[in-house]
Amino acid sequence: MVRKPVVSTISSGGYLQGNVNGKLPSLGGKELPGEEKVVLKKKITLLRGISIIIGTIIGAGIFISPKGVLQNTGSVGMSLIIWTVCGVLSLFGALSYAELGTSIKKSGGHYTYILEVFGPLPAFVRVWVELLIIRPAATAVISLAFGRYILEPFFIQCEIPELAIKLITAVGITVVMVLNSMSVSWSARIQIFLTFCKLTAILIIIVPGVMQLIKGQTHHFKDAFSGRDASIMGLPLAFYYGMYAYAGWFYLNFVTEEVENPEKNIPLAICISMAIVTVGYVLTNVAYFTTISAEELLLSNAVAVTFSERLLGNFSLAVPIFVALSCFGSMNGGVFAVSRLFYVASREGHLPEILSMIHVRKHTPLPAVIVLHPLTMIMLFSGDLYSLLNFLSFARWLFIGLAVAGLIYLRYKRPDMHRPFKVPLFIPALFSFTCLFMVALSLYSDPFSTGIGFIITLTGVPAYYLFIIWDKKPKWFRRMSDGITRTLQIILEVVPEEDCRKL
Repeated sequence: MVRKPVVSTISSGGYLQGNVNGKLPSLGGKELPGEEKVVLKKKITLLRGISIIIGTIIGAGIFISPKGVLQNTGSVGMSLIIWTVCGVLSLFGALSYAELGTSIKKSGGHYTYILEVFGPLPAFVRVWVELLIIRPAATAVISLAFGRYILEPFFIQCEIPELAIKLITAVGITVVMVLNSMSVSWSARIQIFLTFCKLTAILIIIVPGVMQLIKGQTHHFKDAFSGRDASIMGLPLAFYYGMYAYAGWFYLNFVTEEVENPEKNIPLAICISMAIVTVGYVLTNVAYFTTISAEELLLSNAVAVTFSERLLGNFSLAVPIFVALSCFGSMNGGVFAVSRLFYVASREGHLPEILSMIHVRKHTPLPAVIVLHPLTMIMLFSGDLYSLLNFLSFARWLFIGLAVAGLIYLRYKRPDMHRPFKVPLFIPALFSFTCLFMVALSLYSDPFSTGIGFIITLTGVPAYYLFIIWDKKPKWFRRMSDGITRTLQIILEVVPEEDCRKL
């Protein structure tokens, strides 16, 4: 049941009026400045696209604790191979999404591709779990890392109080939400700045590491493949950790409709970003091993801090600040992209209508941005966030795998579809197999957490039939729903997008 939004206006009396004359929306009886159409504008350039991808992939993990891969491989050499292979496989997934994004020119990422190929039910289940649990929990986790590391320089000699971390985290989340509500251009500019901060932080680690290699500090690389043999379960788990570290390459596809010249810029941004991140991740790990042994790395709670304390002296105090900025960039990029997922899902009739509306002056999807704020705050101050993410980790790879498998399906079902960018079939085939393998791995290695996640995901099925399919809802419910939508529309100063998109 797809709802087609009707462009409307807010009269001075506070009631919604249909735009029957084809005029642009007005607020309080006044025409909008310059007669501008109320749409999301194409403001994502190639540089901004690269900053969205790099800025969301590189979070805190590579600086704090890249030991999940080493712990499950058992040797330095094998861990470096896993980092490289995961980068290449993530590039395969990103290239598959580049074909999907240039063929299906709609925002929304996974949701849109699953809707296009498999229909509304699996697409609704995907956005249901994303809105209620995955995105608020993921935002809260990366935000907590931001809060902890921004306070680190002020609590050198003592433990940081948990309440202080959560309060600073709440401020950071609020700032990100306000920024994305106010201006697309400013959030994109800040993302570019934060991306350069991340790359600077990586260079601060890589350059001294290269200097150590030049000086002959290679003893940790001798017999690089010796050590504890990786178990049969160890290598797949190391692979899982590596793929998780590269997650984020799909975020540009969430904002396809706002990308300038998407047929050219989406593939370019993806290729450039993945090359930079893969080389950066591998060289950062090489740099660590020039100074820290494998045993020391496994014992360290913050590898970048340990590394910088040994090589950089007093300058090591800057590392927590760079980690905090890196986390803030991931928060900003994630909110910017995922809000478009909720916006598109609402436009398709799968989420409340208010989420598909745009601010009349700022041209931002204001409701789709701020809906995350209360949900994230609830996650922040209650529950075990990491358990929730573990419960739902399999869902992410399942739906990404389905979306990429959909590319193969479309090749045979719609061979004449316009494809400005086309990848060899072995790329999506290998990547979708990888995703399904990771889902099977999670079922085998942690059946309890995966089972709970599966049950949580399945709650989307009755929700779909209750909220979407069932159209005989009581009149009081419809009146209440319409009243809430009208009130929020007036308060937030938002209207539906002009129905003149060429999709």
